[in-house]
Amino acid sequence: MSRSLTPKRELWLLLTLAGIQFTHILDFMIMMPLGPQFTALFGISDAQFGLLVSAYTLAAGASGLIASTYIDRFGRKRLLITLYVLFGLATLACGLAPGYASLMVARICAGAFGGVLSALCQTIVADSIPFERRGRAMGIVMTSFSVSTVAGVPLGLFLAAHLSWHAPFIGIALLCGVLVAFAAATLPTLDAHVHEGRSSSALGGIVQVLQDRNHLKAFGLSALLMSSSFTMIPYITIFMQANVGLTPAQIPYMYLCGGLVTLLSARLFGRMTDRIGKVPTFRRVALIALAPMFALTLLGRVPLWAVLIGSTCFFVFTSGRMIPGMAILTSAADPRLRGTFMTLNASVQSAAMGLAAFVGGLIISRDAQGFVQNYWMTAVVGAMATLAAVWLAGTLTLHGAGAPAAARPPSTPEN
Repeated sequence: MSRSLTPKRELWLLLTLAGIQFTHILDFMIMMPLGPQFTALFGISDAQFGLLVSAYTLAAGASGLIASTYIDRFGRKRLLITLYVLFGLATLACGLAPGYASLMVARICAGAFGGVLSALCQTIVADSIPFERRGRAMGIVMTSFSVSTVAGVPLGLFLAAHLSWHAPFIGIALLCGVLVAFAAATLPTLDAHVHEGRSSSALGGIVQVLQDRNHLKAFGLSALLMSSSFTMIPYITIFMQANVGLTPAQIPYMYLCGGLVTLLSARLFGRMTDRIGKVPTFRRVALIALAPMFALTLLGRVPLWAVLIGSTCFFVFTSGRMIPGMAILTSAADPRLRGTFMTLNASVQSAAMGLAAFVGGLIISRDAQGFVQNYWMTAVVGAMATLAAVWLAGTLTLHGAGAPAAARPPSTPEN
């Protein structure tokens, strides 16, 4: 859908998208380690905090449904910059919020723009990067998760501890302003799809996406992929402080170590995805991720080094499966409808994350001593979703790969 980019322009494109994803991911992630502060400051329950997290993702899901009616009718660059400016303003509103209710409203606004941003970044990668290099490209863009955990979250927690919880959001908003200027200077226009799709209505594009059985299976995979970890992720910090005994000063080390190793492993998983195949890589990494998932939820009072080993493995493999997973999803989309598909997919992912976080909040509880109960059950729910996703991934047809993933002989990778 776009002209071939030179290697240098391709790298700048991916780095720009990684920067945008970094701020979007950090804005979402910084909420979770701040959970103990919010529950104490606002006098809310764990379930109410889970609703604060869910509000962001559910708003992203709703906005994605709306965005699916217009995303393929505008140039990618123009739309990305417009939504990113609005996202930055919403994040600034989070930083200026005086209480729980106003923060909830600001989080809804941030989610409404941030969810579409994620879909746009993934669509631009799929539009610009050939199938055979898409795994590596996703690896580069998704290092934004690693950088946000290795640098963004610890720095955000430092600012929250020494200034206030408002400071991390204000800092993210300022960084958004810098990246808007950078995106305007480096991103190609990417508007060929607008001219190709003038004859179809917005509703017609959505209907075409939903009529494709392969798309529906891909949406199912996407929902399972998000649900498999978000029953437990929002409550990791709460559990670590209440049950394992970590202090607020020790929490950043968990994100720092996980981010450092993930920063290296993301590129490795990207190369594996292109070398041995998207579906085989996804299956292996997703199944391995089950071990640290259960280990974390069953921890008792253990030394910090033991926590860091478990949490680092969890971050590495949970984020690692997303690289082949997103390569599968972008390749499952009909190229003519990829923008609409990816926006609807973002809605599915956001709704799944929000629902999973809400369910996780209902599963866990506190005893009389303040210890978190039933946290291990969130891993059980996640494991069931993981196994379903591993099966479903093999049933998809990947555009550019030829036959359906499950129909090819084992010796032939799908890419």
